[in-house]
Amino acid sequence: MKSEEIRKKFLEFFEKRGHKIVPSSSLVPDDPSVLLTTAGMQQFKKYYTGELDAMADFGTKNTVSIQKSFRTSDIDEVGDESHLTFFEMLGNFSFGYKPGEPHSTKDGYFKEDAIKLAYEFITKEFNLSISYVTIFKGSEEAGVPKDEESKKIWKSLGVKDIREEGMEDVFWGPTGTSGPCGSTTEIYCKNKDRKDIEIWNIVFNEYFYNGSREELNSGISGKKLEKLKTPGVDTGMGFERLVMIAQNVSTIFDTDLFYSLMALLPGDMDIRTKRIVSDHIRGIAFLLLDGVCPSNKEAGYVVRKLMRRVIAHNVLAGEDSFDIQKLLKEVCNIYGMFYQGLSYEVISREMYIENERFKNALRQGLRELEKMRNVDTKGAFMLYESFGLPYEIIKEVGGTKTVGLKRSEFDDEFKKHQEISRTGIEKKFGGHGLILDTGELKAGNEEEMKKVTRLHTATHLLQSGLRSVLGFEIEQRGSDITPERTRFDFSFPRKLTDEEKQKVQDFVNNIVKKDLPVRFQEMSKEEAEKTGALFFFKEKYPNRVKVYYVGKGLDEAVSKEFCGGPHVTRTGEIGHIVILKEEAVGAGIRRIRAKID
Repeated sequence: MKSEEIRKKFLEFFEKRGHKIVPSSSLVPDDPSVLLTTAGMQQFKKYYTGELDAMADFGTKNTVSIQKSFRTSDIDEVGDESHLTFFEMLGNFSFGYKPGEPHSTKDGYFKEDAIKLAYEFITKEFNLSISYVTIFKGSEEAGVPKDEESKKIWKSLGVKDIREEGMEDVFWGPTGTSGPCGSTTEIYCKNKDRKDIEIWNIVFNEYFYNGSREELNSGISGKKLEKLKTPGVDTGMGFERLVMIAQNVSTIFDTDLFYSLMALLPGDMDIRTKRIVSDHIRGIAFLLLDGVCPSNKEAGYVVRKLMRRVIAHNVLAGEDSFDIQKLLKEVCNIYGMFYQGLSYEVISREMYIENERFKNALRQGLRELEKMRNVDTKGAFMLYESFGLPYEIIKEVGGTKTVGLKRSEFDDEFKKHQEISRTGIEKKFGGHGLILDTGELKAGNEEEMKKVTRLHTATHLLQSGLRSVLGFEIEQRGSDITPERTRFDFSFPRKLTDEEKQKVQDFVNNIVKKDLPVRFQEMSKEEAEKTGALFFFKEKYPNRVKVYYVGKGLDEAVSKEFCGGPHVTRTGEIGHIVILKEEAVGAGIRRIRAKID
């Protein structure tokens, strides 16, 4: 069964059972506590906490999705049989269930329905055998009892091998610095080589923890797990793993998701390098698709790191030993039918520019490395900072010169330089560097901050322009601002015409020409709402907010929004805005990118 059929089968199975299909959210999440989207539940976080209403938004308390995901923690592990950076997560979710009350699955479900749905999908839809399952053995320290209910349900379905595990294995979450969490039950199946592979993790969200997973594990924070008012279900099944089991192959790299990519690489290239390049090229394509451009900050740093590792392996294998652009094109062939916004024309230019820019620096860096007798931490960091040589390439090429070089020490040196840079920024900007280093705004030095500040105000004007041209039903669905460009997601059912885009651009530039003042007023959230100021529906605001407005007064302002700043003082400081492109990112969601000339 091909991977495309497996996707379709999964979505249709749950749709027929009362779940609303929800498109994948961006790899760049709205949640500022995480850098990239790592799990399917992230876009649904506020439905578990009750901040958003699933019935109002979906017409049901249950959803199903195939989520683009990315885990930076696995970058250095890629090359073995199982680790990936970019991956897809299949998931079904339920956002509210009152134990003991009669219900249909549409009203929300919990352990029994979740386990039975998973069992039916694996054993009936795919005719696969479950090797074994795990359940939570309980934790006195956390105050969470053993999951006897799940054990009983699995037994009733005829599963005999039920293994009990602890907090470190079968208690999931929270994501980021706080969120829903709970015990899990995992499902294992065998691959072609009869190895047991965990393919599905069913999380029973019963608790909320106001802290990170590290704090929960250590127990030193003194914080307690709080019971959620209504428990919910969050499941995650690794798509690549399911495809491996369904296609009866030995590794994820033997599936049709990777086979044609691996075939484009030199036959004499070692298997580890083939896996790294194939994994990274997928990650590059999807990060670029979601508007992440290579830079030295946050998600931009991640995509640049992937690009440079691919370029380095190309140079090391023999100048242009494989065609990077062909690999990108093949990613679009593999995924383009499901992710219809994935276009080679959209993503190829950034890769081409980075390839041309980095190859020359790489050659110089390799020559410098060759001259060095021993490479210590400072020498490695110099090669990285001056020439962009990734740590992995320094270790690989340096051989015996790098025996004493350790990743942890290299990372400490990197963090030290970041801290020095951040301290300097805070002195100049009174702490605004911290604001611009999280959430939607990303900047790393004084010059970048000026650009981001101008683009931030321009983004407010873009929203006003879109509402003026397309109608006031337009609502924000997310944004991401870097020194190079702004990206704004909004609700709209169709593609914009060239004339509409021009009108929006003209609207913004006319306000810029008028050189209107940009001011703010601080007031209660209730008062702010009465002014008609716009706010992002997914955001949770404090009781007192700032309303930034463009114009002589709040009443006649051409733009007014809840916002923490920073902004320019007059629109004339922004400069000429150019809309670069407009595209779909999901059902009823459009994305516009713009820059300042």
